Amino acid sequence: MTNVKICGFTNAINAKEASLLGVDAVGMVFYEKSPRNIDIENALEIVSSLPPFVNRVGLFVNANPSFIDEILCEVPIDTLQFHGDETVIDCTQFQMPFIKSVRVSQDTNVSQIADDFSMASALLLDSYNPSNYGGTGEVFDWSLACVDIDLPIILAGGLTSENVKDAIKQVKPFAVDASSGVESEPGIKDIDKIKAFIKQIQS
Repeated sequence: MTNVKICGFTNAINAKEASLLGVDAVGMVFYEKSPRNIDIENALEIVSSLPPFVNRVGLFVNANPSFIDEILCEVPIDTLQFHGDETVIDCTQFQMPFIKSVRVSQDTNVSQIADDFSMASALLLDSYNPSNYGGTGEVFDWSLACVDIDLPIILAGGLTSENVKDAIKQVKPFAVDASSGVESEPGIKDIDKIKAFIKQIQS
């Protein structure tokens, strides 16, 4: 089955409920410009609430390495997600599994990026927005994600229970990633929406 990542949790009870539904990875945003930004204390509450085998993902956008180190010293994170304009060196210096996010437009050479970031655990393909790094709720042209690359593809960008089935049929990604599409408000996930989202994926 297609794996499920839900990103942008701000509440430990919310994250635990989602994980018990079968969410494979929980994303926490460490980016102060995001409405889903959390601090170390909040992150610790979230990770300590999670059942075993749920991957704990820390999302960063063009962050200073010392800031990432500070988070990693305090919060047990399994995977880093780089959602900005980071270079290969920026991503590999922590010697941890990482996901590289790509904001996809007509001009994006996904195959070249996959070659450049061949050490990544996966490429996350998201909607291109010139002023925002993810979480916009915008869908992009999925045909641009239908590429033959060696890295697993995580499909993101405006996914909801209404469109995720079609997205999976077209792209056949390793995983899908939802944020705003399963929320009642930014940072608060709607458990019924997550249930419906997972049900569509399982079907």
